[in-house]
Amino acid sequence: MSDLDHAHPVDPARVAHARDRLPGREETAQLTSVLSLMADPTRARVLFALDVVEELCVGDLALALDANEDAVGYALRLLRTAGLVANRKQGRVVYYRLAEGFPEPLRNHCLRQLVVLANAAPEED
Repeated sequence: MSDLDHAHPVDPARVAHARDRLPGREETAQLTSVLSLMADPTRARVLFALDVVEELCVGDLALALDANEDAVGYALRLLRTAGLVANRKQGRVVYYRLAEGFPEPLRNHCLRQLVVLANAAPEED
């Protein structure tokens, strides 16, 4: 037996602790689905923009993001279907905003902190 070989579990108490607190497979699948939805640069920027100004129409969002209206409209459609964005119609104009209950810590800490963390990541050799 080499130094790298050992019986598992090495620490049965920690294995049990981790297993007891893990989310289920279905919940994890939902989470990864939402995270992958937010992984698109246009959709992520839409969320940031709506966080800053509360609500905008597609055209104004496109101007703010320096993107075309089709790309922004598609991003909004996906985000709305996922329940992350809501809309309201005023006459012929549709305004979009973050969905009611969109988690404030996600907006103000996690998303921005992930950008900071990624910028501070050490470069690989």
